[in-house]
Amino acid sequence: MKRRSFITLLGGAVAWPLGARAQSERMRRIGVLMPLPENDPEGQARARVIQQTLHELDWTQGRNIQIEYRWNGTPERAQTLAKELLALSPDALMATTTPILAALLNETRAVPIVFVNVTDPVGTGLVASLARPGGNATGFTNFEFAIGGKWVEALKEVSPSLGQILVISDPRNPVWQLFIQSIEAVAPSLGVKVKPVGVRDAAEIEHAIVDFAREPHGGLVVLPEPITTTHRALILALSTRHRLPAIYSVVSFAREGGLMSYGVDTIDLYRRAAGYLDRILHGVAPSQLPVQQPTKFELVINLKTARALGLTIPPTLLARADEVIE
Repeated sequence: MKRRSFITLLGGAVAWPLGARAQSERMRRIGVLMPLPENDPEGQARARVIQQTLHELDWTQGRNIQIEYRWNGTPERAQTLAKELLALSPDALMATTTPILAALLNETRAVPIVFVNVTDPVGTGLVASLARPGGNATGFTNFEFAIGGKWVEALKEVSPSLGQILVISDPRNPVWQLFIQSIEAVAPSLGVKVKPVGVRDAAEIEHAIVDFAREPHGGLVVLPEPITTTHRALILALSTRHRLPAIYSVVSFAREGGLMSYGVDTIDLYRRAAGYLDRILHGVAPSQLPVQQPTKFELVINLKTARALGLTIPPTLLARADEVIE
């Protein structure tokens, strides 16, 4: 046998199993419905961690998996975008807020759904229980409502003269009233009055904060909503302009100039949710995967912003901080 022919045959023998494997490896499709605009840095960070985690689990975009994103899944658009994703015949879906999960469940009770950043899925009737979710959806919650009281306590520590707080939320979210209740349960013991306000767009956010800032000794509690995260630059600018101490639930607020944030590590939740997607793609049913609650919370304090507001952060609060921004 000629040497060239031998090499050709040998190369074919080596390449055949790889080619056969590539042909047998079926492309999987995942639909992800995001609540933020596509150009939002926070949304892009969440998308990156989904793809990176799946890559570490041997799912490579374009080779054996195709991740389809739909962005800006506001309550008005969520149902339309859910229909778009279902039309792609996905093997699994990811829901990233409570309203988005509800929209996807309205469209399918068959395609597996992994959710993240969902509050009280049992109370809202989206799963049967945490241990046994049943149906086609499971995933990761973001908050227990009792955290609302902790937000007020932390804000009062930073600003002892605090007499009233504006609580900013999206009234289209079915769980926001339960956060308000937990805040109102704690506020009177701290000598703080609570003013809840629902906002749906940038104009309503600006009107609410400007109107509230006319009264002295005020502060802000900004609830975890896509509408507040999307417009965080506006909220941060208004709180600075009107010298309002504020606490947020998403860490990007504090890192981008907000006074402080206390909440779940959102990126960690997305990473864990990608792990659930991997298990589902390997054949595990969503009903066999318990809904998990957050295990990691972060207190982030921005000292530069505190100094600009003329506030002194108590040493006891600084000692509890997971991150201090100088």
